[in-house]
Amino acid sequence: MNTTVKNILAVMIGIIVGSIVNMALISVSGSIIPPPEGADVKTMEGLKAVMHLFEPKHFIFPFLAHALGTFVGAFIAARIAANSKMNYAIGVGIFFLLGGIANVYLLPSPTWFAIVDLVVAYIPMAYLGGKLALRVK
Repeated sequence: MNTTVKNILAVMIGIIVGSIVNMALISVSGSIIPPPEGADVKTMEGLKAVMHLFEPKHFIFPFLAHALGTFVGAFIAARIAANSKMNYAIGVGIFFLLGGIANVYLLPSPTWFAIVDLVVAYIPMAYLGGKLALRVK
């Protein structure tokens, strides 16, 4: 397969699988850590309206979804890429970081969560995913 095509597919597949991991964790989060009583978390407007009721425990799964989605996506991109594997893993991390930045602007969350999420969940996890992919034969 052409190197360029393989690298493009690596990033696309990494982003798709990382997004699936992210959404799977977000989907189960409410059944593991229920939202505050009466909170409508199915829509962005409903979520904005009740965000002030959220406790630190309610941010565990969003953080895990962002971090593990990025980690898995970067790992897969690095495993598939033909060359410069770490660059493609970091590229996936940058893609998810941009989504995280958009999320911070669209959905008001506590400052501590926004900082931890943007600093820890994306580029460091992409780096770790890329490093693991390089070690696995």
